[in-house]
Amino acid sequence: MAVTGLLFYASLILIGVAAYIVAISVLTSEEKFKTSEKLEEAGTKTSKSNEGAILKYSRPFFKRYVSPIVAGMKNKQKIRKKYQRLLANAGLTDTLTPDDFYAFKLFLIIGFPILFLAIRSFTEMHDWPLSISPLVGVAGYFYPDIWIRGKIEQRQKDLINGMPFVIDMLALSVEAGLDFLAAISKVVSKAPPNALVEEFEILLKEVKLGSARAEALRKLAWRTNIIETASFCATLIAADSVGASIGPILKTLSGDVRQKRSAIAEKAGAQAATKILFPMLFLITPAVFIIIAAPMALQFIE
Repeated sequence: MAVTGLLFYASLILIGVAAYIVAISVLTSEEKFKTSEKLEEAGTKTSKSNEGAILKYSRPFFKRYVSPIVAGMKNKQKIRKKYQRLLANAGLTDTLTPDDFYAFKLFLIIGFPILFLAIRSFTEMHDWPLSISPLVGVAGYFYPDIWIRGKIEQRQKDLINGMPFVIDMLALSVEAGLDFLAAISKVVSKAPPNALVEEFEILLKEVKLGSARAEALRKLAWRTNIIETASFCATLIAADSVGASIGPILKTLSGDVRQKRSAIAEKAGAQAATKILFPMLFLITPAVFIIIAAPMALQFIE
């Protein structure tokens, strides 16, 4: 009996110690997670409006529980290489890491079916078959890819639209006597916020951290991934290497970008007539025909 009692009390002590260790580890990891979240929020200047609603509400879950799993995967380097440039092109480097983005994709495999079941339950749409839940999960996995490509396309349009004004300000600042980096700093402080101003701000940070000007310009071209900024950066790198004055070069670049933007607008206007043809044939024309012919048909029937 004495041995049994000793084992009983010893087991209680061990259970208490185990519970204490688990509680300490959970609380410590939670504290570290909250601290890292606060540091990220303090370090990022990315507007929260740049996040979609799905990312905004699912981010605390996948970042807390799925991102550590992705960070421990064997092929994490391949994942980071695949999504690093996509995030840079979309301007989401401060919002998501490649690990977080892949964790977002994995989380939505479960998140979309749960959302589907919740909507089905609350709206009492029992006609929706439960058998499509796996398809909803597959759609959840591919949704972030579609979302980020839309972000990239919109950001590239913003870059092209903002380039002429920003380059004109840069040219005026250089002709006023400022050097190239001081001119970029003036543009960042005075120009209205846009995608190119954000890229110039990143360029200034990289130069302050010790990167060469040519290398910072190459990284800017890599992040934006459009011909206009690649041409802009290549021209500035070439001018800097030979010591040429960049004021006239910037004016020429501004004119070229304006011409390209006008050409894009003319192309979109020419395509509008073709795009509206099919809706007109299959939607507008039948509706007009029904409105005109219906009274005549009713009168004929009577």
